[in-house]
Amino acid sequence: MSDVAGRRMTAEIEGDFVVFLIGARFNNKLQLGRTLLDLGGRRGMRHMLDYLVAHPEKGLLAYEMGLPTIVQYWRSFEQLEAFAKNQDDPHLAVWRQYWRRVGSTSRTGIWHETFLVREGQYEAVYGNMPPHGLGKAGRLVPVSESSSARSRLKALNV
Repeated sequence: MSDVAGRRMTAEIEGDFVVFLIGARFNNKLQLGRTLLDLGGRRGMRHMLDYLVAHPEKGLLAYEMGLPTIVQYWRSFEQLEAFAKNQDDPHLAVWRQYWRRVGSTSRTGIWHETFLVREGQYEAVYGNMPPHGLGKAGRLVPVSESSSARSRLKALNV
């Protein structure tokens, strides 16, 4: 319980940022082992995230590991794109190997969604939680008892 940030907290982050959702689908449960290899095995997502944490200049602010979805927070789309395309970073080789292994089979599915978030156009509330999600990417601050979701969405003009 000592890692609980506070009773009712919100996240603040300066500037625009990117939310990147990525996941996999095990289309054939009987080929789970092959699916794990399709996804990079020991050089897969965990390896990439460890690399990014060790290299904060790459732009990853924080992540939440889940199954089957991983949520990543990036400083900019340019940094996310640069990581995806840089031959010296661990993503490109794993991505290419995925397509070589899977080819035209459907045993393993992958997907991602990218959201560009403008400063002030987000809202987050955490109750009795340690730093989580956007609260790990930015900073947690107490929510005023009189504040509302509408007031926290600073750029909302309605």
